[in-house]
Amino acid sequence: MNLEKLLENIKKYNSNEQEIEMIKKAYFYAERLHNGQIRQSGEEYITHPLSVAIILSEIEANTNTIVAALLHDTLEDTDVKKDDISYQFNPHVAMLVDGVTKIGKMNFSSREEEIAGNTRKLLNGITEDIRIILIKLADRLHNMRTLEFKKPDKQKENALETMEIFVPIAYYLGCYSIKSELEDLSFKYINPEMYFELAKKVKKIEETTHDDLHSMLADIHTLLTTNNIPNEVKARTKNIYGIYKRIQQGNKLNEIHDLLALKIIVDNIRNCYAALGDVHSLYTPIHGRMKDYLVQPKTNMYQSLHTTVFGKGENLVQTQIRTFEMDKIATMGLTAYWQDPEVVMNDELKNKFQFFKSLLEINQSTNDNRRFLEEI
Repeated sequence: MNLEKLLENIKKYNSNEQEIEMIKKAYFYAERLHNGQIRQSGEEYITHPLSVAIILSEIEANTNTIVAALLHDTLEDTDVKKDDISYQFNPHVAMLVDGVTKIGKMNFSSREEEIAGNTRKLLNGITEDIRIILIKLADRLHNMRTLEFKKPDKQKENALETMEIFVPIAYYLGCYSIKSELEDLSFKYINPEMYFELAKKVKKIEETTHDDLHSMLADIHTLLTTNNIPNEVKARTKNIYGIYKRIQQGNKLNEIHDLLALKIIVDNIRNCYAALGDVHSLYTPIHGRMKDYLVQPKTNMYQSLHTTVFGKGENLVQTQIRTFEMDKIATMGLTAYWQDPEVVMNDELKNKFQFFKSLLEINQSTNDNRRFLEEI
């Protein structure tokens, strides 16, 4: 991971030279402040905030978010002050960095109280600016990717905390790509024996079904194109923890209806339903496995048509059909709704998300941090 990789990602969706220069400035500013600090992996500390910024660039975060990601540990781990960041960059960046900075340990009487207090601060930041939690999710994702360098007891502690707090947050914000990876990384440390057993089986399934799945992909793409429906079709295998949950519910591996999936992305809602008809004309649907999240979105605003079919090679294959805009929301979550990046949560959007209403109610109901965390 290096600065060039970050800039390469950003230039795919942002060509503003002034903003790119601001990102470069933030990188070198953070590099200077963290100079001499080393991670437990033995790498220079700057590799961590850089990796967090790269994760955020992959979901097209705006410039202030990227800059704040590069600076997110400076208030906690260096001598710089919030006012310094505001002066060097802008008040928005300073607010975001402060939002992800932990409250000092001296303010708490126990480790449990410290965790509860910092988690409450973080969650309340969601109602002020969604980017605070987004930076924290990316921060947690990179820390989980490098968890091997922690001691076993810390690995387990971090994995459990991630599964209990950060995975649900990622789900409620609709950040599915981050959610799935956090689940698998946590599961690897919580139940390593089962994780590696399933990972081995999944790899074998991917190898044996690859040709059939990609043949279906090609057939569907060809038919949709012939019918003048702009489209993109992708294949995916369910994440390992998702498979584990299905098995815990009593399913056998070959009975999991969404183990294999094709994601079909089209240009508008009308063509979502047209594509559904085309898929069913090629492959027989399974009764009772059709779900319409276009008419009734999930609570995190996820929208898609789901249908499971008998695919080639006698494989069960779920097809997920949505528009390009819906796919962007499914990948990036709530951030995809931003019109003005600095006006992050308007009242209409807050009312759409049950998670936000619940968060506000719980926050107003108790002053006790641990009780707050239990309620959340």
